[in-house]
Amino acid sequence: MSNAAVPHQTSSSVPDAGWLRRALASDVFYSFRRSRLTMVAAAVTLLLFLLAIAAPLLAVQNPFDPAQLQLMNSRIEPLWTAEGQSPFLLGTDEQGRDVFSAILYGLRISLTVGVLGVVFSGALGILLGLVAGYFGGAIDSLIMRIADVQLTFPAILIALLVNGVAKSVFGNRLDAMSTLAVLVFAIGLSFWVQYARTVRGSVMVEKNKDYVAAAQLIGLPAHVIMLRHVLPNTMGPILVIATINLALAIITEATLSFLGAGMPDTMPSLGTLIRIGNNYLFSGEWWIVAFPGIALAALILSINLLGDWLRDALNPKLR
Repeated sequence: MSNAAVPHQTSSSVPDAGWLRRALASDVFYSFRRSRLTMVAAAVTLLLFLLAIAAPLLAVQNPFDPAQLQLMNSRIEPLWTAEGQSPFLLGTDEQGRDVFSAILYGLRISLTVGVLGVVFSGALGILLGLVAGYFGGAIDSLIMRIADVQLTFPAILIALLVNGVAKSVFGNRLDAMSTLAVLVFAIGLSFWVQYARTVRGSVMVEKNKDYVAAAQLIGLPAHVIMLRHVLPNTMGPILVIATINLALAIITEATLSFLGAGMPDTMPSLGTLIRIGNNYLFSGEWWIVAFPGIALAALILSINLLGDWLRDALNPKLR
């Protein structure tokens, strides 16, 4: 009777689940568990993101659809007051738009502009920082002088300038989605400098190390060395800047919309809702501006708290 060879499963064929164990045992997760304030901020941020994603399922009406709005339902007080009516939980505005539904859809607009603005500014800043730090010389001087000039202007002024130029060129041809794209472009051009300067400093340190010299020796092209070998070693500061800039991008969009240079009334963001409600604040309809303002404040505060925690958690001197 021969002993048949029993095939056994090698460790290489088993999916590696050790990454989860390592992540739970990391210093970053330990720092996260120790800070209750950070856990609350993460929960609030996650909740607001989920509410924005699930807006069509939770909203009692689509505030972007004029066919669903009725002027007969305008300026209804919140549900828990004596004049409240169902199903308007947080009341309605002057167009008969449910405030809760408007906040959910406004969150989607604000988060979309903020996230896309951070992605655009991050991609532009990282690319310019890599090029400036790796090649140096005249290219480095040119990029950094442009960055220095832009730093002399506030980010909101840059965004207003870009937004104004776009509207003067295209005029009434800008619809709501085109306005959103202009806002993303304007906000992206306002925040790329921080990424570029941070990445440039990290690249100037990393490019003198042995692994970069070895990569150059075996003939790897410059873009492969920068993206595959140098960039991963600069991701810590980039994540911190991106988290903080997400809050700044949302504030910038809300400020532009509040000033009338952002999203239109037909597709309102949180800033647009606050601008609309501000016109009725002194006439007694406080809920039109109060609840969008609370939602915006909660979103900004929670993201800022996460950014502060991430900055401390990734700082090796504080471990």
